[in-house]
Amino acid sequence: MTAILAPVHRWTRQQYEDMALHDIFQPEERVELIDGVIVDMSPQKSFHAVATRLVEEALRAAFPSGHDVRVQMPLALDDTSEPEPDVAVVPGKARDYTLAHPTTAVLVVEVADASLALDRKTKHAAYARNGIAEYWVVNLQDHCLEVCRDPQGNQYQSRTVLRHGETVAPLASPERIIAVADLLP
Repeated sequence: MTAILAPVHRWTRQQYEDMALHDIFQPEERVELIDGVIVDMSPQKSFHAVATRLVEEALRAAFPSGHDVRVQMPLALDDTSEPEPDVAVVPGKARDYTLAHPTTAVLVVEVADASLALDRKTKHAAYARNGIAEYWVVNLQDHCLEVCRDPQGNQYQSRTVLRHGETVAPLASPERIIAVADLLP
């Protein structure tokens, strides 16, 4: 079959939120807006779900106050992106976001299996471009943690791969040491 190359309609975050408000998406549909494109999210396998919970538990312990640890909730990055990262640590408390989604985070974590290419490229660029200081990819395919820091433009200038037996300290909570093994199922 030959691929048809055609222009893609790009959506704004406001249009996307209006569609959600008017129930354009079915309740079982899992989608997110990345760079103006509405992207289907992969169904979660149990391995992914467990990793997400492990990350959540570790980050709640690392950020006991002054931050809200949000799991699979929208992050209103810019006019064309509203991803739903697996885990995001945002400033403040849950009630601070009653009227609007947070627009930034001190740390974003994506748990990646089938979504590894999307998380390493498209989401990586969106998070860097919007100044997210630290971005982690819990890479389930290679059983490691990819730590990206120092965003400049669409890229992170620093990328470190950590494995079982190694530790990481979040930039926004450097006194809290997390074992990489605690993040992996």
